[in-house]
Amino acid sequence: MEKDNLKLVVLPNIEEFGSRVNEHLKIIRNNKFDGYMTSFSLDRFSNSEGKAYKLKDISGKDIYVLTDVGNYGETYKMFGFINHKSYDDHYQDTKRIISALCGQTERLTVIMPLLYASRQHKRRGNESLDCAMALQELQNIGVDRVITFDVHDPTVQSAIPGTHFVNLYPTYSIVKELIAKENLDINNIIAISPDNGAMERAMYYADFLACDVGMFHKRRDFSKIVNGKSPIVEHVYLGREVKGKDALIVDDMIASGSSMLDVAKEMKDRGAKNVYLTTTFALFSDGADSVKKFIKAHDEGLFNKLYTTNLSYIPDYIKNLEWIQIVDCSKYLAKIIDRFNKKEEIEDLTNGSSKEKIMTLIKDRKSTST
Repeated sequence: MEKDNLKLVVLPNIEEFGSRVNEHLKIIRNNKFDGYMTSFSLDRFSNSEGKAYKLKDISGKDIYVLTDVGNYGETYKMFGFINHKSYDDHYQDTKRIISALCGQTERLTVIMPLLYASRQHKRRGNESLDCAMALQELQNIGVDRVITFDVHDPTVQSAIPGTHFVNLYPTYSIVKELIAKENLDINNIIAISPDNGAMERAMYYADFLACDVGMFHKRRDFSKIVNGKSPIVEHVYLGREVKGKDALIVDDMIASGSSMLDVAKEMKDRGAKNVYLTTTFALFSDGADSVKKFIKAHDEGLFNKLYTTNLSYIPDYIKNLEWIQIVDCSKYLAKIIDRFNKKEEIEDLTNGSSKEKIMTLIKDRKSTST
C-alpha cells in the first residue's frame, strides 16, 4: 500500500498533462499501485453556477492542485448556450476545489503553469491589478505554495510575502530538445529578445548556450490605443550583426504572434541563416487568424520551427503542424513535486546541474562540428 502522503488534484482542464505527471511520479517513487491522483467532482448548473465536491483521501495529505487556466477548449452550457471556458472560469473552478478541501490538508500547493492574469501584473495609472489580487486571494483561502512557469513578471510574487512562490523555467527541456532535433550551428548562434521585457529571459538562454544576445526595442505610438494597448510603430534592433548566424528568438508567450513574426522577418532581412522561435506558452490568442499568420510566415521561410511546451492547452490541429515542436515538461514537474513533498531542495533542478548537462551537449556538438 502507498505509505506517503502525496496527492494530486488534477482539474479536467489539464487532465492529459496531469496524468503524465502522475505516471512519472509513480516511476520516481517506485509506486506500483494506482498513483497519486484523487477523484472529485466539478459540476455546473444550467445557469452556469458551479460547485466542487467528493474529494477523497485528502485528510492530512500534502495536496498539489494542478490547473490550466488557459484551456479554452473546455466548454459548458449556460441557459442553453455553449460557452468556452475563459481564464476567469478556470480560476473560479480552481478556487472551488480549494474550498472543497476545507482545511483538511497538511499542506496545499497550487500548480498553475500559466499564471492567471499574469499580463496584468503591474499598474499604470488607474488600472486593475488582477494578478496580485488573485495571488492574495489564493493566499487568503489557505494556499501554502504557488508553483508557476516563466511568469510574465516574477516581481508580482511581492504581493504574497507570506506564501511560497516558485517560478520555474522550461529552458533546459526546450534547449535540450532543440539541440537534439535541429542541426544548430552551435559555434555561431545568437539569442534574441523581441522586446525589453524579455531581455532577462534571452540572457538566461544565452547563458545556457554560451552565446551572444541581441534585443529589439518596440517603438510604440502612445497617442493611440488598439485592443487595449498602444500599437507598435517600429522594431529597433540593438545588438551584434546576425548575418550568417542561427537566431533563437525567445519569449515567455505568443499571444497573437504578430510581434514574434515581425522580429523573425527582421532577422531574415538582416541575413540570419536559420531562425528558431521558442516560447513557454503558445497561446495563439487570435485563434485561426494567428495560426494562419504562422503558416504563411513558415511557408515564406521566415522561421524554421517553433518550440513550445505542453504546460498549457494547444489544440490537436496545431500540435500536428510541421513547424511546431511540443516539449513535454511533465517529468520535470514530477521531479519538483517529489522534492517538495520530501521537503528537499530543488536548486539543482532549476539551474546548476541543468546548465552543466546542456554545456556537455553543446561541447559534444561543437567537437563533432569542428
